Amino acid sequence: MTSSGATSYGDCVSALRSSLSHLESSVDILGAGVTDFPRLVQVLKTVRHYELIPQPTLAAAEASLRDEIGPAISILLDRADGHIDRVERRIESLKARAELQQGRLSQTPGKALSSQKRGKSQVGQRLGGEAKLRAKAIKQRREALEYSIERLELEVLQKERELRKQVEKA
Repeated sequence: MTSSGATSYGDCVSALRSSLSHLESSVDILGAGVTDFPRLVQVLKTVRHYELIPQPTLAAAEASLRDEIGPAISILLDRADGHIDRVERRIESLKARAELQQGRLSQTPGKALSSQKRGKSQVGQRLGGEAKLRAKAIKQRREALEYSIERLELEVLQKERELRKQVEKA
């Protein structure tokens, strides 16, 4: 054999040994990585239970549930509609009363000003203690009515949301 052939075989053998050492280290790394697999298999094992129910039985149960719940849902919807109608009528009534009160409040000083052409201080002086108290009470009542309207509108919105949730669940 020639020396060049021996060196090329030597290079091949050293490359093979290097590859073999890399392969052994890879096997060791993989072995360390999979040593816990049997335990993980037991931990992650899922048990699936299937209970087969015939389609007619399932359909009958759905129909029974629908028949049982359907009337109750329609009764609840009717009640909710009636309540919403009552609240809407109450809101309209309160709005009308508030507008009436606001009109009365704006007419009293307006008439006094237009008929007598006096300033605000003169109108305030003209009103006696009792009239001032009545005007203040009317103003407070109007504010209370506005607050009641806002609160009732919020209650209507809340009832509608609750009703929608109940209908969606059913």
